[in-house]
Amino acid sequence: MKFPDPLLRGTLISRYKRFLADVELDSGETVTAHCANSGSMLSVNEPGSEVFLSPARNLDRKLKYTWEMIRVGRTLVGINTSLPNGLVEEAVLDGTIVELGGYGSLRREIKYGKNSRIDLLLEDIDKKKCYVEVKNVTMKRDLSKDAPVEFPDGVTARGAKHLVELADMVAAGHRSVMMYLVQRQDSQTFSIASDIDPVYAKGLRTAIAAGVEILCYGCKLTATEIRVAAPITPKL
Repeated sequence: MKFPDPLLRGTLISRYKRFLADVELDSGETVTAHCANSGSMLSVNEPGSEVFLSPARNLDRKLKYTWEMIRVGRTLVGINTSLPNGLVEEAVLDGTIVELGGYGSLRREIKYGKNSRIDLLLEDIDKKKCYVEVKNVTMKRDLSKDAPVEFPDGVTARGAKHLVELADMVAAGHRSVMMYLVQRQDSQTFSIASDIDPVYAKGLRTAIAAGVEILCYGCKLTATEIRVAAPITPKL
């Protein structure tokens, strides 16, 4: 996924009210950018960090910039949670995510279960329906080389609900996949932050026992594009 316009580099002043971030651009101008991430952003919101913003194409938009990436150590981290579904879709269609290949159609944001929308629904006349839930992963509390990236970075009742819905789809005879998309490139392993959300951790174990599949892929990030790169080993 290439950014349609060049990103602007700056320095993070602060992230606040969940959806706002003040940034000093390299030009010296201070702007308020939209932060498309409702999580705690633990480990990826340090003031003084190098960040990259995309300019809004809608000239009437109140906030003229969107915060896309932050540099943590030597790696860029994608914090925009509106991108992962599109990134995974792109990677399914181009064959990068081989585990999800071979389906005739792909649809997004389809109603299912009791009261949910699935991120991706894969269908084919010769296969079971495949329900794919995508979660964006950014947190790495330990920056040592062998330390894992982790999810979630805060308590997520919504995420736990999705696990139940995925397990219900397996019980109904379909295929369900929990996809963790890691928008950073400084770890080869993934784990669940059970100390942050033990309910989610328990729910994931229950979902796996019910037949929900777990996939984890990392991304390659540059100032011009983000693309899904290769599998990351989950240690659950």
